[in-house]
Amino acid sequence: MKKNSTKPSESHLVPKQLTPTRLQEYGVGIFNAALTKSALKKALKKKQITVDGHIASTATFIKGAETINIYVPEAVGPKKKLILPLDVLFEDDYLAVIHKPAGILVSGNRFKTIANALIQNIKPSQHPDAARPQPVHRLDYATTGILLVGKTNSSIRALNKMFENKELNKNYYAITIGEMESKGEIISEIEGKKSQSNYTVCQSVISERFGKLNLVELEPKTGRRHQLRIHLSSIGNPILGDKTYGIENLILKGKGLYLHAYSLKFTHPFTNENLHLKDELPQRFKKIFV
Repeated sequence: MKKNSTKPSESHLVPKQLTPTRLQEYGVGIFNAALTKSALKKALKKKQITVDGHIASTATFIKGAETINIYVPEAVGPKKKLILPLDVLFEDDYLAVIHKPAGILVSGNRFKTIANALIQNIKPSQHPDAARPQPVHRLDYATTGILLVGKTNSSIRALNKMFENKELNKNYYAITIGEMESKGEIISEIEGKKSQSNYTVCQSVISERFGKLNLVELEPKTGRRHQLRIHLSSIGNPILGDKTYGIENLILKGKGLYLHAYSLKFTHPFTNENLHLKDELPQRFKKIFV
């Protein structure tokens, strides 16, 4: 089946390949219109990508020398500018690390997202394959903390691959409710897939309303949706402020979710520098644990 003759938004000529690779793997980061794996899959599902003039799918393999085109409809109507200052914790010409505030989506169909705010907060890369800054992983709407951003097509691809290969260590802090063992690991299936989180209780305080509150360091070994929230709830220690997985009569309303992405540790894919980047605990954590 041939794509119609409308002009492609972007084109890419595939260099020689040693082994065939699925397009949904190879194509991550090659188009500004679909930089991430999820965006690429959406474009494939909408039949917006062709390989040598034929509509591609998730089953398409790339062998080398093909021309890949993406056809994305132009946005209609005036574009609004999102004004949302973000704290930049680290930045070079390949990547950046920012603080994600609570109550905002990382990406998606809404206007107010971190992805839409990045362009005004991140300096453009000077590399030839510079791309629109793009988050390379997600944090929940209510979660605060450290978020990694790619600034070039090659860095977006490399960082996505590092997440897939578990070459980045992520640490979180949460405030949980109830008595807990000093440390442990939680292993379960989430949506049919194995998941694991390790935890260490750093500090506990007596609470008149909640009995006991704990400052807990968390290390997710897998990256399932809502994993830390589900895991802590499953052992009877839900995160303070969790309206979805909390205990009904112990829901803290109006204060947000006490879950914070604290640090990222990884080797820079281009400079080989060992990075250990941190986003200090929010003030509301410190009010409970001085």
